[in-house]
Amino acid sequence: MNGAAPDARAFARDFLRYQQPDLPRASFELSVTIALLLGGWGLTWLSLRTGYWLTLLLAIPTAGFLVRLFMIQHDCGHGAFFRWRFVNDWTGRALGVLTLTPYDYWKRNHAMHHATSGNLDRRGTGDIATLTVTEYLSRSWLGRLGYRAYRNPLVMFGFGPAYLFLLQHRIPLEQMRAGWRPWASAIGTNAAIASLAGLMIWLVGVGPFLAVQLPVFLLAASIGVWLFYVQHQFENVAWSRGDGWTIHDAALFGSSNYDLPPLLGWFTANIGVHHVHHLCSRIPFYRLRQVLRDHPRLQTIGRVTLGESLRSVRLVLWDEVTQKLVSFREAAIAYPQSSQFTRVG
Repeated sequence: MNGAAPDARAFARDFLRYQQPDLPRASFELSVTIALLLGGWGLTWLSLRTGYWLTLLLAIPTAGFLVRLFMIQHDCGHGAFFRWRFVNDWTGRALGVLTLTPYDYWKRNHAMHHATSGNLDRRGTGDIATLTVTEYLSRSWLGRLGYRAYRNPLVMFGFGPAYLFLLQHRIPLEQMRAGWRPWASAIGTNAAIASLAGLMIWLVGVGPFLAVQLPVFLLAASIGVWLFYVQHQFENVAWSRGDGWTIHDAALFGSSNYDLPPLLGWFTANIGVHHVHHLCSRIPFYRLRQVLRDHPRLQTIGRVTLGESLRSVRLVLWDEVTQKLVSFREAAIAYPQSSQFTRVG
């Protein structure tokens, strides 16, 4: 990982001046997002009277509003949205009922992700599972097949997000030794979700409830996983081991600058400016673009366009020789002596 120029640590020090939350702005962003989400839900339910094709069409922007609400919850988890920890935490817990994400459980996982991102020796918490070429080749036939299935786009962005938000978030088994807080978070959120879902089913009926909620939520979940994927799985990403890893260089060179069109940037609360976010996670999302404007050098580091991001799906293995993410095909070409690549296809 190249820590020479630009100086990631110097950027991190300079970013401290962007951290201060703006209460009127935060309140406005939260209010507008909730209002649009509720309006989107209402219109989507009303559209059932016209035709399900319209329902599915309206589910797209409604899912976008839900993604934006999750990003606000994400800022709360970093203590970036409001000035006060108490307000951040309870806002995050309330939003977790709508996003199906137990706040305290997720907050702990995500903090570990920030502390270990880009470190090949500390993979496995809050990230996309990624094997090195050597690790892949050392697996059994069944293990390689399982990894290929996991990396299949239908699983990664279809079944995977549904499992993550609908099942895994309900029972925090991976935090068995983390004390009572993750369990209280999950159980409390589950109870609130069940109460809200029960109320909505009582009001509109189970059929209409599922007809609207399932497409909205599944689409939002897939978008969320896609964003997280692109932020750390792109062609010029930098990962390292041992003493070669530093948290500042990992943040700057191991996180993308996902250059989305303005409308998509609004829906995703600027989370695409991910290298800045990882360098200083206390910066509110509405100031991330300002950081890019004030520091033009950052605009080209880790830049990934929408079109380029689609090609990142094929990058599935880390080659420690070339220090790049590669596809199965590229790995097979680079290591022709290994028959493992031809045994699973």
